[in-house]
Amino acid sequence: MRMAIESNRSSFSSVKSYVNALRDTPRRVVRRAGSVTTTFDETSHVRFRYGGSMRKTLRWYDLICFGVGGMVGAGVFVTTGTASHDKAGPAVVLSYAIAGFCALLSAFCYTEFAVHMPVAGGAFSYIRVTFGEFMAFLTGANLIMDYVFSNAAVARSFTTYLGTAIGVSAESKWRITITSLPKGFNQIDFIAVLVIIILTVIICYSTRESSVLNMILTALHIIFIMFVIIMGFWRGESKNFNEPSDPTRPSGFFPFGASGMFNGAALVYLSYIGYDAVSTLAEEVKNPVTDIPIGVTGCVILVTVLYCLMATSMSMLLPYDLINPEAPFSGAFVGKSNRLNWVSNVIGVGASFGILTSLLVAMLGQARYLCVIGRSNIVPVWFAKVHPKTSTPVNASAFLGIFTAVIALFTELDVLLNLVSIGTLFVFFMVANAVIYRRYVSVETLSPWPTLSFLICFSCTSVIFTLLWWLVPPGKPKFFVLGACFMVICGLVVVFNYAVPQARKPEFWGVPLMPWIPCVSIFLNIFLLGNLDGPSYARFGFFSALAVVVYLAYSVHASFDSEEEGIVNLESGIKESIELEDLTPKLQK
Repeated sequence: MRMAIESNRSSFSSVKSYVNALRDTPRRVVRRAGSVTTTFDETSHVRFRYGGSMRKTLRWYDLICFGVGGMVGAGVFVTTGTASHDKAGPAVVLSYAIAGFCALLSAFCYTEFAVHMPVAGGAFSYIRVTFGEFMAFLTGANLIMDYVFSNAAVARSFTTYLGTAIGVSAESKWRITITSLPKGFNQIDFIAVLVIIILTVIICYSTRESSVLNMILTALHIIFIMFVIIMGFWRGESKNFNEPSDPTRPSGFFPFGASGMFNGAALVYLSYIGYDAVSTLAEEVKNPVTDIPIGVTGCVILVTVLYCLMATSMSMLLPYDLINPEAPFSGAFVGKSNRLNWVSNVIGVGASFGILTSLLVAMLGQARYLCVIGRSNIVPVWFAKVHPKTSTPVNASAFLGIFTAVIALFTELDVLLNLVSIGTLFVFFMVANAVIYRRYVSVETLSPWPTLSFLICFSCTSVIFTLLWWLVPPGKPKFFVLGACFMVICGLVVVFNYAVPQARKPEFWGVPLMPWIPCVSIFLNIFLLGNLDGPSYARFGFFSALAVVVYLAYSVHASFDSEEEGIVNLESGIKESIELEDLTPKLQK
């Protein structure tokens, strides 16, 4: 045992040890990068290694409230203005419908994993049991980046709406401009920082109390949402769907064309990151088999309907070129009539409630992701500690709360949104691939390559379709080329469905119409990724490269040391793990 502990400390015990570990990096990467865990490991050994499990206090209605609170605040009150004004125009209504459909398909994939493996790790754990440690780390790093950046964006939007609620210009009165900093990073927002710190303290205290607070704020928020919808349909004009205020701007329901509608869908996809946060609460759900499917899919459907109604209301209130990108709903009533200025204040109050619930849920989710990543030893295990009194991941919550506050202090909204969208789409893409792989590959499968080959070919063909959509000039040739490519995509699914049998069938809840629904999710995620701009990919590439550097410099060595520490227990535990992993009944031919 002493040798195992010394081995675990060897990589970081001294500078010389660390240099030796770096020299051994290639061998360690080969050994650890593709290593997978089992469901048994994720739900038992890994969970109890660092402070035990979290208290089971949540039901399906808690999950729906968390989902509604988490999504509606971030979506409608942050991204709608930018998506309508700059991307889609009035077609933002359809942008939300497309993004919602895509999110629902992804929600099915998340639900199958969450029911079978109710842990707090969400997508990180799902990827870890299918594609191994390195892909899980890359996915987890992107998830945490998404949460930190989106929470920072939402917190800054809270400042804007709070100013609207009391009739103060947040930009000129509450934000401090520092001219020496570059544009987009030069407006200091202390109110956003204060809000993040307060919510961090709340989520550190208790998940049950956080749920009660979320329910209260969500109920108030829904009342304001219905008020906004009613006011929009009452005071709005249908001509605003087709006529901009400036005759020189593009007109019609699709002023930026179909491409603008899909651009808008890619941007507002940030709105649906809330249901992903709901899946991280699986470890704290009393009855995962029934509560998780109802909670996750129910909140996505309900929120999609609310989004479309609110986007319609906003589009009727103002022509798209007059919509305020940062505060679209409250700004719609300013100056419209002196008698309606009070409506702007009311909407500001409602949006503030919504943004608080969105922040609360997302900050709960980000802490649980980091906690489970800490359990896997690829980040310091300090993050995995669950407080014995509060049963919450206090260390992870506090660290990410401070990190989010720093970003929110100076980074502007438009710098954050596209980067968050690309990370979210990547994670949803990975989970859809993982659910197919897990259904068709098991311990008894002779080779995973038929499934892997299909996933690679399907993704590549979807990328080709997306490139053709953007590069081929409009006309009949484009129609026939896209049609041929789409037929190839469908043909791949048909051949795979008949040629490769499913290796396992979920015991409790599974994605229907396998493999069609996950494949549609993969296709839509890739297509929406193709609608994002170049700078977004540059930032995404930078942060992904940074994650790889962290993995090579720290994570693979910490993981290797952890394996060496536990190697004496592997032989006794592996048989039990494999048996429990494959309790899922196989399909009968």
